Amino acid sequence: MSNTLNAINELSKIIEDKRDKFIDISNKIWNFAEIRFKEFQSADLLCTALESEGFDVEKGVANLETAFIGSYGSGKPVIAFLGEYDALSGLSQQGGTAIKSAIEQGGNGHGCGHNLLGTGSLAAAVALRDYMVKHNISGTIRYYGCPAEEGGSGKTLMVRAGLFDDVDFALCWHPADHNLMMCTSSLANTQVSFQFTGRAAHAAQAPHLGRSALDAVELMNVGVNYLREHIIPEARVHYAVTNTGGLSPNIVQADASVLYLIRAPKTSQVNEIYERVCKVAQGAALMTGTEVEIIFDKACSNLIPNHTMQQVMFEQFAQLGTPEFSEEDYQFAAAIRNTLSQQEKSGGALLSIPVYREILAKEKDAPLSTALLPYHKAFTNVTMPGSTDVGDVSWVVPTAQCTTTCHAQGTQLHSWQAVATGTTAIAHKGMLHAGKVMAATAAAMLAQPQLIDQAKQDLKERLGDDVYQNPIPAKINPSHVQKFSSDVIE
Repeated sequence: MSNTLNAINELSKIIEDKRDKFIDISNKIWNFAEIRFKEFQSADLLCTALESEGFDVEKGVANLETAFIGSYGSGKPVIAFLGEYDALSGLSQQGGTAIKSAIEQGGNGHGCGHNLLGTGSLAAAVALRDYMVKHNISGTIRYYGCPAEEGGSGKTLMVRAGLFDDVDFALCWHPADHNLMMCTSSLANTQVSFQFTGRAAHAAQAPHLGRSALDAVELMNVGVNYLREHIIPEARVHYAVTNTGGLSPNIVQADASVLYLIRAPKTSQVNEIYERVCKVAQGAALMTGTEVEIIFDKACSNLIPNHTMQQVMFEQFAQLGTPEFSEEDYQFAAAIRNTLSQQEKSGGALLSIPVYREILAKEKDAPLSTALLPYHKAFTNVTMPGSTDVGDVSWVVPTAQCTTTCHAQGTQLHSWQAVATGTTAIAHKGMLHAGKVMAATAAAMLAQPQLIDQAKQDLKERLGDDVYQNPIPAKINPSHVQKFSSDVIE
């Protein structure tokens, strides 16, 4: 136990000594607010930071301009820290204020905290590097710069390119409003564009000569809404009309398109629903005398939880404790909570887990959560309703994740409140704490190599007869994926 505590304290000190550097990087990425596959400044900043710490950086991996890998050391084991840095469209917001106020109307914002996520993983990689060098521990540390988690599945493409084939275990985290293990499964998904082409005509003089692509989009959406009753209840189907055919109502719209995101617990279920949605689209085209082009955009797999790694991570987290906040932090969090609805403040999906309820009840009125929610192996059999391309990594490499308190209780990701908090001391403290948890987890795995073997066996047993199949077809290349700029959120 003392050796573990010594490692935790040493790793924490490394991160604290460089906290100003990490905070500066996070804030700059927050300001860049670059959306999927366009994170050029963010990727360059992280690459420069890695190079300044002695990492060798390979840019443009997996044929993605904003993907990269920073490596330090050699040999086994190979440890992967996953970093993200893409923002969301339409979420521009002033930082550090509890008033909704966009920096740029319609601009981008870090509503999912990936400025924090990518930097926290960087802190973990740098701390582990210093620790391994000091103690002459062999192995390879890799920081994976993963673009386009939001609506692009950069990691899925990186897995498809074989970039994780020799990795022994992977670590990641996510900003949230509670401290806990991300130990559940997730929903697999597929994103597809349906582009209808009709025939333009004067809507008054010759409407009979026109064939409305917009009518086709509307009929498709109605058809899919009827379909919802006849798919599994765990599934989710979302859509966004990306082209209405123009702004003139006196023209029969010749072109219109809609982007669909289809989710379900397993990729096979997603594929089945996708085929049915395609039939609805084809039916809409038949009804309107239009043509439809179905263009596959992206996909990702469900998460495969790893009990061994989650248990190790939880033990390190428990010894570290949770982020500590100042009175000023609590005051800002309280101001943010005043902007939330009662339903948002109520505890949400976490209340569905009985063991959490008592803890959440004690903290229900607190602006910031400081409890570490317990971990049990049974949680690995739960499926959360969101999606992440970390799922594809977890199919091929034992993977563990946690969340730390970076937001006021009840703050929803993909909201202006999350963007506003992303540059505050609250977020920075949560980010640095996550870096400590991940670095300590890696050090614990290195200290007990049998845990690495056990984690691999856990993955093998969890998969059983299931064989990983990358959900993005080989014919879909990154340049094709990048053509869409709608940025549907994960």
